[in-house]
Amino acid sequence: MLYKFDGKEPVFGSGTYISETALIIGDVRIGNDCYIGHGVILRGDYGTVEIGGETAVEEGVVVHAPPDDVCSIGKGVILGHGAIIHAKRIGDFCGIGMGAILSIRSEVSDGSTVAEGTIVKRGQKIPAGVIVAGNPAKKIRDMSEKEREFWDYSRGLYVDLAHKYCKIGMERIDLK
Repeated sequence: MLYKFDGKEPVFGSGTYISETALIIGDVRIGNDCYIGHGVILRGDYGTVEIGGETAVEEGVVVHAPPDDVCSIGKGVILGHGAIIHAKRIGDFCGIGMGAILSIRSEVSDGSTVAEGTIVKRGQKIPAGVIVAGNPAKKIRDMSEKEREFWDYSRGLYVDLAHKYCKIGMERIDLK
């Protein structure tokens, strides 16, 4: 469901799939070839949400921009199921694990992974190319080539899935 709010309305690029159960409000800008899953909430009501191309926002994710600011999510990002994103910036090609919390004005630099259930505290900055975990988030190690290949593979799956949803859609089945 797309909603205009305070004179601003969501925009999205070609090849992007948005579930009919997603709630997208106000100043939200979504790039090409993205997957916006079921039950996602993207709130651009008192700030702006920007999502780069080929990004997957999995089911149950909540994204909210800081007041009068931008929550910028880069290209090729995967936001895991149930993550809560109130960050200032997530760089390109990041992986945010299921149930992770990125608090107000936090930042995750390019190519980093935030492990499942991790809490990135208010204003915390995660450097590029690392894996962080815990509460508060702490560097575990640098990303390996094998891990980068996994995220590249996963991104491709979501781009393909978005295109398939756009092409064939879903068919509702009524209970008998």
